Amino acid sequence: MLIIGCDYHPSFQQIAFCDATTGEYGERRLEHGGEAEAFYRRLHGQAVRVGMEATGGARWFERLLAECGIELWVGHPGKIRAAAPRKQKTDRRDAELLLDLLLQQRFPRLAVPSPEQRNLRQLVGHRHRLVQMQTRVKSQLQALAINEGLRLRRGLWTRKGQAQLQTLALPHWAEQKRCDLLALLAELQRRGAVLDQAVEAAAQASAVVRCLRQQRGVGAVVGLAYELTILDPTRFQTSRQVASYLGLIPSEHSSGGKQRLGHISKQGNALLRGLLVEAAHVAVRWEPEWRRQYVRLAMKKNRSIAAVAMARKLAVRLWWLWKSGLATGQIGGSGSHAEQPV
Repeated sequence: MLIIGCDYHPSFQQIAFCDATTGEYGERRLEHGGEAEAFYRRLHGQAVRVGMEATGGARWFERLLAECGIELWVGHPGKIRAAAPRKQKTDRRDAELLLDLLLQQRFPRLAVPSPEQRNLRQLVGHRHRLVQMQTRVKSQLQALAINEGLRLRRGLWTRKGQAQLQTLALPHWAEQKRCDLLALLAELQRRGAVLDQAVEAAAQASAVVRCLRQQRGVGAVVGLAYELTILDPTRFQTSRQVASYLGLIPSEHSSGGKQRLGHISKQGNALLRGLLVEAAHVAVRWEPEWRRQYVRLAMKKNRSIAAVAMARKLAVRLWWLWKSGLATGQIGGSGSHAEQPV
């Protein structure tokens, strides 16, 4: 088998390769745009494994390796950097480090979603960005109305509130701003409705999401985002690993017998973490025990900390729901194609 350590960059890649059968070793710089594609296509049909750090802008490269039948391992950047024995960092050293980790079977491989799951991630992320854009447009319209003495809050989005907003006498450029924002809001809402339907259809087609929606506060968006982030609940042995993976555990700097805890690490998926906090606010309205815990933490600390604590509790609850669904046969299987846990 040919083992390749690939230090990937947007315009080129530095590789170090070794033939596990003959022991032949080499290194090379491949420019993107033709040279790299030609190199890997010549390896079609051979037993090849490529290891690279997780990075953005590499979808075309992943598709190319899949077409050539080449096995791709994606590694954890932090763990790969921690494995570097020297402080000198160059492209050649990075490629050699990746190759060494592959040969020594110490490569920190990550779970990689399938192409279908990547596509659904784009759907959920795109919808979230459109919702954020709608919020910004609505905030500008609220500010415009308040400056003219029209303070309706949520009532501004009712038919009566919209009629009052339209009848405000404004200067020329303020009038232009109102027209542009209202037109933009209508277009965003139209496009958002199409994405909402697509998300709901994807959630209905997923046995995992249907299982997760048994929990109060979890709808199609939260359930689908949770499934596409966790991928496979059996990758995690404990609930603490799930919370750590999502960045919902406190950062810690303890030494000399003294424990020092800080804010949450935020090392996980930011989109899912935000959605879990929103869902937690809904869940505490329906779960009496959760409500008591939330109020107690809010009085002792503050409401933000209490909401994050409930989000962690919700993440763990969903993990147990998923695992119990697999155990009872309610869910057909998991979606991860990786062989090793994170």
